[in-house]
Amino acid sequence: MRNSHVHDDLADCDRRTALVREAAVTGPAPTGRPLISESWRRSLDAGVDPEIRSAPLVFDADVIAGARESHPLGRHLPMLRDTLRGMTDATAHLMVITDAEGHVLWSEGPSDIRRRADGIGLAEGFRWSEASIGTNGIGTSLSVGAPVCVQATEHLARVLHPWSCVAAPISDPDTSRVIGCVDVSGTASTLHPAVIALVEAAARLTEAQLTVEMNRRDDHLRARYLRHLHGDTHVLVTATGRILAADPDGWRGGRVAVPEAGCRVALPDGRTAVAETLGQAFLLRTAGTADDRSSLMLRLLGEEQPCAFLDGRRIPLSLRHAELLALLALHPRGLTCEQSSLHLYGDEGNPVTVRAEIHRLRAQLGDVVRAKPYRLDCDVDADFLTVRRLLAAGDVTAAVRLYQGPLLPRSESPAIQSERDELTAQLRRQLLRSGDADALWTYTQSGEDDLEILGRLTTALPPGDPRRVSAHLRERRILEND
Repeated sequence: MRNSHVHDDLADCDRRTALVREAAVTGPAPTGRPLISESWRRSLDAGVDPEIRSAPLVFDADVIAGARESHPLGRHLPMLRDTLRGMTDATAHLMVITDAEGHVLWSEGPSDIRRRADGIGLAEGFRWSEASIGTNGIGTSLSVGAPVCVQATEHLARVLHPWSCVAAPISDPDTSRVIGCVDVSGTASTLHPAVIALVEAAARLTEAQLTVEMNRRDDHLRARYLRHLHGDTHVLVTATGRILAADPDGWRGGRVAVPEAGCRVALPDGRTAVAETLGQAFLLRTAGTADDRSSLMLRLLGEEQPCAFLDGRRIPLSLRHAELLALLALHPRGLTCEQSSLHLYGDEGNPVTVRAEIHRLRAQLGDVVRAKPYRLDCDVDADFLTVRRLLAAGDVTAAVRLYQGPLLPRSESPAIQSERDELTAQLRRQLLRSGDADALWTYTQSGEDDLEILGRLTTALPPGDPRRVSAHLRERRILEND
């Protein structure tokens, strides 16, 4: 299927497509290669002007650096370079790697062809989707999800007529979604069939390496979390919803909806399960009968609005209610009204205020909130408690992935502040003692400006790793602002 667009009859495309292109622009239905005709129509419907002079610049230098660091194809750039650069250097072609939206992340080739490419925006930071510059190898390949060869006057934009290009999309084997595109472009009226075959091979080779990486991650997750499975009531899935282990084993390799901690997920046999985060994977626990205890999951880490999931139903929480629930999760045996007031508001707290908030909270959550003493009569878990458990088990990598930022950062409650400071201190301590480069990098992405962590990160990352440059620049920015 991937080859069907590439190996159409291209011998007389210049003669036919020049006429068909004019028909597409002026109104009558195109009659050339269906692939190209349909692309022109999509481009014109998107408002692309055939007289456009360049692709649009959408990423500045700082943004392009961040996009490269986070993109999964960055790890495979050396392989793509080794596969294609010899050919591109010898034949005066350009190698281009984009993301799934057609943003150019890397562009390499001889200096003279790069200068010509700069004139049309075929360079880092420019967008080459069909909707941006019309029919072209990158944009059309991403639109149809298959390799595409676009030659000379097959381009809608006249400025691209001196160019020919072949591009192939690259898909993530985990999600099956296109994550990027590899393209070879040059100023020739036609491309040799060997170029077309090489670009396709480079894309397939990259997907094969991504599959190897995925399988290694799967084996690692199974080894780490398989002990949590208990018969057919539990299913282990990735963060993308792919089933890693289950009973029946026939579900393995299948998919469920992308899980969210505390939410309900439909299983392949029609039953529902509640998703429990394990840091790098999810455990799906099958929901029981109406007589079973309810399940409450609290999400309280980071700057986003706190929320609860009661039997899979999402409930936004005010700061006051989030503080109360965090306190009750920390004290499963319950607290008196006076104890709750002291923990939450200190010596100046008023038990009457706590009683009023508990009344409002029960209106939201029902009778899972009990009185005399105040307690939660359900199965309770929380993101901050999971991080605490992972740290106690020495799994700092999983803990830092789950840690989205401090616990209820806007809270001034003495009990919450104490838990927040202790959790952050434990995480930092274990990161500095045993965290690898990936864990240190993940922690810095939570927004923490921590010079000691950044210093350890720059030491842990090898020379040439783009994250090392980013960490060093952030260090310098923090010091300059002090």
